[in-house]
Amino acid sequence: MKFKYSWLPIALLSLTACDINNELEAIPEVETPVVQVDATGLDLSNYVAVGASFSAGFTDNALFIAAQENSFPNIISKKFQLAGGGDFVQPLMNDNIGGLLFGGNMIQGPRLFFNGSGPASLSTLGAVPTTEVTTKLPSTNNNYGVPGAKSYHFVFGGYGSVNAVPLGQANPYFARFSSSETASILGDAMANQPTFFTLSEIGGNDVLGYALGGGAGVDQTGNPNANSYGSADITDPGLFKQIFDTMVATLTSNGAKGVVGNIPYITSLAHFTTVPYNPLDPTTNSDLAGQIPLLNSVYGAINQIYAGAGQPERSIVFSADGPNAMVIYDEDATDLSAAITATLGASPTFVPFVQSLGLPAAAAPLVAQLLGQQYGKARSATENDLFVLTSSSIIGTVDTTAAANLVAQSGGLLPATLAGQFSAQGITLPLADKWVLTPQEQNNIKVATDAYNVTIKAAADANGLGFVDFNAILQEAATSGLNFGDFTMTTNLVTGGLVSLDGVHLTARGYGLMANEFLKATDVTYGSNFTLATDGLANPNDLPTNYSPMLW
Repeated sequence: MKFKYSWLPIALLSLTACDINNELEAIPEVETPVVQVDATGLDLSNYVAVGASFSAGFTDNALFIAAQENSFPNIISKKFQLAGGGDFVQPLMNDNIGGLLFGGNMIQGPRLFFNGSGPASLSTLGAVPTTEVTTKLPSTNNNYGVPGAKSYHFVFGGYGSVNAVPLGQANPYFARFSSSETASILGDAMANQPTFFTLSEIGGNDVLGYALGGGAGVDQTGNPNANSYGSADITDPGLFKQIFDTMVATLTSNGAKGVVGNIPYITSLAHFTTVPYNPLDPTTNSDLAGQIPLLNSVYGAINQIYAGAGQPERSIVFSADGPNAMVIYDEDATDLSAAITATLGASPTFVPFVQSLGLPAAAAPLVAQLLGQQYGKARSATENDLFVLTSSSIIGTVDTTAAANLVAQSGGLLPATLAGQFSAQGITLPLADKWVLTPQEQNNIKVATDAYNVTIKAAADANGLGFVDFNAILQEAATSGLNFGDFTMTTNLVTGGLVSLDGVHLTARGYGLMANEFLKATDVTYGSNFTLATDGLANPNDLPTNYSPMLW
């Protein structure tokens, strides 16, 4: 056995003694055959995109040239040009700063950039918008993506009125390129005689305003009168169906083909999932740690009232050992203001507590009343609550307006310092409705979104149009992640690659993914071959996820 491999040196020696050609022949490169785009008879000569912010290319909380050039319709148009598509004209901004001026006054701020720790405005670097709304552009465009437009705005004559912009009755982005003071988005789009169209994110803004406002708006389901709506209201699904069906019928009236996309559950976007429900950590915040005994003393008495009302889940308890949930105002909670005021006022321990705050015993009834008003609809936040991204800047800060109101309500009895201690947002002052989406408010958004999406899919099927299930795509990105080339795209802020720094709109790479989905749907419905053709789809390596702060 020990001689088993004894032949190996001999064999090697014999090989070295031979005259051997040690130069290896080059391995020939495998040539990938070029596959030409075949549109199978589709007339792509005049592609028109109709939509809202995503169609426009809105990114990092602004519209700017580089983002518009990476809008998903513009990416699609470049692929269409491989198959006879025509030029694609967009109403470009003046700069890469973003933001708008009206009569020289800034009405929309610059875009965001990543400053190393989080999103920051270019205004911090001295950037000032240069795009003036009153400077009109030609009305003949191919991209009718209008940021902020709700479904009923697309058919509203006057939505692009320059004169109505200062009154809040028109859209400044559309006003830049509308054909007249009475024009509608749909009317101007049809005047361009599209041969192919995409209809996307119609309905997104019909729930987004409500979500961004923390559900402070009104769910208008059942009310088809848009004239009675506030800016943060949810659009009635019945009205939405009427509008959407009209848009599809109009766009297809001259024989144009197209692809429509549904809308995602916007609460899966980073704007609503980044801020945790329990950011209050005394192990990293010494000020908070020092307040915990007083906090638990105040809330201990109130928690007994919550429990007595059969709602112990509303209890607010602060731990010194780790993260704590915020205190929030819940408009759907049972109002226990009167019970809190009465119970505290009758408690023999309440007067000594009031005196411990440096107040006279005679102030006890007033303090009981103020606490009742403050915590009557309060509760501890849970993991089922969602917080808007902008809440991160105010959590734990003193709401000076609330503090001043406490002083005023007490007739000056409460000193400003004590009023400030009871006005720390999310700690002693319940976080206002506009900062949080409760489960009930989230359900309002979901129900409306589902109804809109039923309408969108039915209209696509009835008219033989292509369909993109953007809702399913976003859900995949929000859960397991979505593969796009060599990248795994998620909805995480900054690092996810899909969602831009405002937490709602997409990155350029995200818009590239969206463009590919519309191209794939075109293939499925009309028999084209963008999916298989050479360079028929967008390449994620060509599209950025962040724009440089030096790009102005």
